[in-house]
Amino acid sequence: MTVSTAPDERPRVLIVDDEKFIRDILADFLGMEGYIVRTAEDGVAALTELGNAHYDLIISDLKMPRMGGIDLLEQIGTAAPNALTVIMTGFGTVETAIDAMKRGAYDYILKPFKVEEVIRVVQRGLEKQRLSAENLRLREAVSLYTVSEAIAASLSLEEVLATIGDTAIHELKGDLVSTWLDDGEGGYFERQRLVQPRLSDSSVPPPGDRPSRVTELPASGERRAAAPVSLSDPSGKARIGAEYGILSPQAFIDHYAAHSTLLEQGTKGARFFGTPPAMPVVSVVSVPLRMKTRLLGWISVASFTKQKRFNEGHRKLLSIVGSRAAAAIENARLYEDLRATFQQTIEGLARAIDKMDRYTAGHSERVATYAMYLAVRLGLPPDVIEIVRQSALMHDIGKIGCVMNLNKPGKLTQDEYEMFKRHPTYGKEILDPIRFLNPLVPGVHLHHERWDGRGYPLGLKGNDVPLIARIIAVADTYDAMTSDRAYRRALPHEVAVGEIERCSGTQFDPEVAHSFNAGIDEFREEEAAGGKKVPD
Repeated sequence: MTVSTAPDERPRVLIVDDEKFIRDILADFLGMEGYIVRTAEDGVAALTELGNAHYDLIISDLKMPRMGGIDLLEQIGTAAPNALTVIMTGFGTVETAIDAMKRGAYDYILKPFKVEEVIRVVQRGLEKQRLSAENLRLREAVSLYTVSEAIAASLSLEEVLATIGDTAIHELKGDLVSTWLDDGEGGYFERQRLVQPRLSDSSVPPPGDRPSRVTELPASGERRAAAPVSLSDPSGKARIGAEYGILSPQAFIDHYAAHSTLLEQGTKGARFFGTPPAMPVVSVVSVPLRMKTRLLGWISVASFTKQKRFNEGHRKLLSIVGSRAAAAIENARLYEDLRATFQQTIEGLARAIDKMDRYTAGHSERVATYAMYLAVRLGLPPDVIEIVRQSALMHDIGKIGCVMNLNKPGKLTQDEYEMFKRHPTYGKEILDPIRFLNPLVPGVHLHHERWDGRGYPLGLKGNDVPLIARIIAVADTYDAMTSDRAYRRALPHEVAVGEIERCSGTQFDPEVAHSFNAGIDEFREEEAAGGKKVPD
């Protein structure tokens, strides 16, 4: 059966034998079958050849000068891990040949041999490789589908970048993955850098550890200004993967102005590095991240391993990931901008509340600080802690609807108190129409509910009161007691803590109140050490 694949895709076979006659006859016959065949006189020469080109199958004699078949077999595991090895041997060394198969050889051939038998062994081995490759491509297709779905479903820029990087490093087996994004001002910066530790590196982590990652993080809700990429991280330590160099953004900008793809081998790939790597570039593949005609950035994968050269299949795989990633990155950035606007809206409204009366200045921010401290102590996840903080900032927004002086000297009249009790409901009514503020509503609406059910506006009891509201209730009461008001001076810290303890189980959730009191002294010390004012 003659191989009918395109010339550049024909299987490559390496014949290793110290007898030139055997090398030549096998090369002639396998060449007539359509294979690309090269020869080597011993194991040392074979390793040199394997370092220069890719081979699918190696036929090696068992006994040769300088390096025999067994030693070569062990070296092939590193030099050409995907190649199949067939051992040739005489009848007297069959046991050694079987031992070679135990060490990883695919099959063995007994000398003297018939050429037809060798051809059948080669065909069988390459067919096995073909099926394995198809299974691998199927797994890659399933993996690619999963990756694409994960990218499309995420609104987190960090998650999108992590998925891109992990896919490139594991599916393409690259040594360096570098993702660059525009900074919003006409420049580009390296947003993520993922490297595969080299085997010669003494700091290589144990098997199962993830590749090292460096990310350049812009301030929340902001785009970073373009800046030269340093080989050091903010701590001053040598940047992870410094030996791989730094890509040149201008080289990619110029390339993508004229081309839609990038796949370069050897020295042609070196021109895309601004800071040269410490070792020769073997292969570079990159795809642009575009939204219509706008270049958002690019994903680049580089190989510095002799046996790892990227091909058109790798480029297509990366291109599919990149096409999904571009839209996901743009959506994630828009979402980040929305979150930044959200934060500014909350902070602006909180300041508006506190401006209503000089006695309440800073109250919302302090309640948010205490509520966040308490949420952390209770072990809540980060996203819930952030909702607690934002809810606490907004907890008194409903006072905007209370047309009255809440901080007049003396007690409120009954009518004034009834008006005051409406502010949680007013707060809910203000926030309800604003969809992205809806997660804050329970904390704003129900922070005056009590553990014993005697609170307002709904009279909820115990765990029926949302935990966020129970947290804000304690934080709000502590700050109210330890702050000056028109009708009284601030109470001492110890008095406020004692009052929270006394009201535990009636006004407050006992667990929440106890957790607050258990760590408040340490928290105050940390705040004071940071230069912040704490209650006396």
